Amino acid sequence: MQQKIIILDFGSQTTQLIGRRVRELDTFCEILPYNKFPQNDDSVIGVILSGSPYSVHDPEAFRVELSQFVGKVPVLGICYGAQYISNTLGGKVEKADSREYGRAHLAMVDSNNPLFRGFTPNSQVWMSHGDTITDIPAGFQCIASTNDVKYAAYAGSGIWAVQFHPEVFHTVQGTQLLKNFVVDICGSRQQWSAASFVDTTVAELKKQLGDDRVILGLSGGVDSSVAAVLLNRAIGNNLTCIFVDHGMLRKNEFRDVMHDYECLGLNVIGVDASEKFFGDLAGVTDPEQKRKIIGRDFVEVFNAEAKKIQGAKWLAQGTIYPDRIESLNITGKVIKSHHNVGGLPEEMQLSLCEPLKWLFKDEVRRVGRQLGMPEHLITRHPFPGPGLAVRILGDITRERVEILQNADDIYIRSLRDYKVKLSGEEARKVLAAGVPAEMTEGEIEVSLYDQVWQAGAVLLATVRSVGVMGDERTYEHPVALRAVTSTDAMTADWAHLPYQFLAKVSNDIINKVKGVNRVCYDISSKPPSTIEWE
Repeated sequence: MQQKIIILDFGSQTTQLIGRRVRELDTFCEILPYNKFPQNDDSVIGVILSGSPYSVHDPEAFRVELSQFVGKVPVLGICYGAQYISNTLGGKVEKADSREYGRAHLAMVDSNNPLFRGFTPNSQVWMSHGDTITDIPAGFQCIASTNDVKYAAYAGSGIWAVQFHPEVFHTVQGTQLLKNFVVDICGSRQQWSAASFVDTTVAELKKQLGDDRVILGLSGGVDSSVAAVLLNRAIGNNLTCIFVDHGMLRKNEFRDVMHDYECLGLNVIGVDASEKFFGDLAGVTDPEQKRKIIGRDFVEVFNAEAKKIQGAKWLAQGTIYPDRIESLNITGKVIKSHHNVGGLPEEMQLSLCEPLKWLFKDEVRRVGRQLGMPEHLITRHPFPGPGLAVRILGDITRERVEILQNADDIYIRSLRDYKVKLSGEEARKVLAAGVPAEMTEGEIEVSLYDQVWQAGAVLLATVRSVGVMGDERTYEHPVALRAVTSTDAMTADWAHLPYQFLAKVSNDIINKVKGVNRVCYDISSKPPSTIEWE
């Protein structure tokens, strides 16, 4: 039986991050709304209660019946989870004199307690709470304090609780704490790995699909590509993939990705439907209208090709775990629709197959490596379904797409070619994300491309700016460059790319791309901005 850690979500922005950290410990976990604890599930070996935007004293604060799991399996409360446990079991939680936010250091740690085994003195942690625990329940012990927070951690009766966030990078030994809980306290056998996932999933797919034919829509991205290779290993030529070119992919992307898929031995049908898409988009400038037209046309083209495949019974999708988590809030109501979570068009009459539905993005990449896929496919940045159509401000023409493709190609190739050396926490973040790199004398060397979550160029087609090239006045379009760092795309910060790199890219684009005479760099974070411009 596969062991499982249950993470009960009380609405924290970092709940997914808790899940990713547990998975990094080769332990399966499932994130569930706070009120959906699974009953009679013998595979559960521990429970983690997340943080929350609420105070435990708010009338609308989320509450859970602790007797469902306390005393049955080990429990770890984080931030709100720690305060809720204390408040519920007879301790005291009061509003702090000032919000306790940011870096702090553990002035006292009970190193004999299994939760803090291996901790160093004065270890840095990350606080983020407005309330604070001023008294703990009877029979519990304080096991860590900072100079400002007496009960930074407490334990008793099979419960461990911390008021800081061990899941974030700023808590330097947070992974050690989670390992102590998951492995030492809960007894995880650490059997969840890319290799075990591939073996188990291939066996399950063979059993689920039998000799049925399966259709999968490929996008060129890592999720659908890994799903295709996994299915191909399970059912071989019974899988047919469809890759639709709407004409707004990156430069040479359709050709290059088709070549990659052929090298992987996939049965792929490539469809050039660019004439239809460009025709239907002519004169359209509204971003939402662009997306709707492209989405509608894609379904029409895909369905037309799918109908040609005789005997197909399944539609496979590259849905991953964050897609499903983000589509439900902690009350179980839909708050954000994902293209892979909306079900199937009724006219297709196919069953749904989602082989990656339990994986986080970094796990998908690890599975891709386990399957022997080329690194450039595995590390591809996310790319919007409508493609460059939502990176052109204004109406879409072939000429404008070509301008943006050329500028974007220079930018992306430059990001791949530019190498930087990292050490300390920066190196740790990159390695934790699964980027292949070797540590030499405490340093790693990686490309800028592998340091950022997503990058691309944007053509401001509705704007023209004056420039001078040689002795001639120009009146052409600006291009904006975008690069962000993120862990899940829910929030993102602009990437601090080196000035030397930006200067060279700007110069190359202006000199080599006809129609561009100005390059800007977008330094907006999400929120308040979005990653894409449209």
